[in-house]
Amino acid sequence: MARIVMKFGGTSVADLDRIRSVAARVKRQVDLGDEVAVVVSAMSGVTNQLVGYCQSLSPLHDAREYDAVVATGEQVTSGLLAIALQAIGVEARSWHGWQVAFRTDGAHGKARIEAIEAGQLIARMQAGQVSVVAGFQGIGPDNRITTLGRGGSDTSAVALAAALKADRCDIYTDVDGVYTTDPRIVPRARRLDKIAYEEMLELASVGAKVLQTRSVELAMKERVRIQVLSSFVDGPAPYEDGTDSLLPGTLVVDEDEIVEKEIVAGIAYSRDEAKITVRKVPDRPGVAAAVFWPLSEAHVNVDMIVQSTGSDGTTDMTFTVGKSDLALAIRVLEAAHGDIQYGEMLTDADVAKISVVGVGMRSHAGVASTMFRTLSDRSINIQVISTSEIKVSVLIGADYTELAVRALHSAYGLDVS
Repeated sequence: MARIVMKFGGTSVADLDRIRSVAARVKRQVDLGDEVAVVVSAMSGVTNQLVGYCQSLSPLHDAREYDAVVATGEQVTSGLLAIALQAIGVEARSWHGWQVAFRTDGAHGKARIEAIEAGQLIARMQAGQVSVVAGFQGIGPDNRITTLGRGGSDTSAVALAAALKADRCDIYTDVDGVYTTDPRIVPRARRLDKIAYEEMLELASVGAKVLQTRSVELAMKERVRIQVLSSFVDGPAPYEDGTDSLLPGTLVVDEDEIVEKEIVAGIAYSRDEAKITVRKVPDRPGVAAAVFWPLSEAHVNVDMIVQSTGSDGTTDMTFTVGKSDLALAIRVLEAAHGDIQYGEMLTDADVAKISVVGVGMRSHAGVASTMFRTLSDRSINIQVISTSEIKVSVLIGADYTELAVRALHSAYGLDVS
């Protein structure tokens, strides 16, 4: 017998038929003798609708009331799933975030979980009851409902799994696992049986859409084993023969659990990038702070950075920001022109970031050179480079995204044979 947290996203509970299908899947897991808690998102499209209501009434709405409104999507889903489970003979009860309780800080709309009081849930699960928990929400210091922001339901599920000391957190999505790259671009991409937390975190941070960065960070910190599964493939995800080797989907685990470590686990890409270059900046101490401090104050996240100094006593700084932040970044830098004293500012939103990720990079040379040579052979110009211990990222023209991903996937031997 295992203790399992099962999380279902919006597409998995998009309508009543899919909620019935989720109920049947949960029942199969219960019939295996497992203790089960379920975390649900709002039905597909509901959260966007609720957000739209708030914005239509007042663009500068009270964040506390916003949370009270948008949290209802998950509350509806949890109640409906509990009813569906009861209808097929499974004892179940729905729980709102404040009832569990998920204790958060007071940052409405983007709260962070500080503690979970899971004692009641553990008792109910041990007695055979399925707990259906509304994800994405908690309760703040002022006893007001809070929401966790982007990826909140995944984060709720991982945090609950940690609090319950669950054997595994099964996250059901519309894909059947983590692939070496986007199979829509590379049909020969293959599904990974296991991937290390660090690799998943890097892939999520550079464009992979399967799991949200916050949930992977929390899973790595708390050592919660995540299984990524598809809601549209029949069957539960039990332990078989006492191991995980036959589980479907992709298991996200500690690096030590992976016997054969791939040099490169996957290729990720992001088109949500914009490049900014400030040229002819006086090369003096504090110039980098003069450029990046105002952006930080405006909550503009800067990613890749490269600086080149000329012989004339000036320097050029090139960096990337999210495409949605480009207009704000331009305004901030224009306002700071007097302090920075740059000659001109150039921008380009027609770029893409391509990243190669793998824990095997720590012990193998030549990963970066293979990337650069492969792109050069396809006449793809590299504009910016950034690296970490297990990642190499480059910025290229957006038109070359698919060609670059396909070429690199083959260069690192990731194609299905």
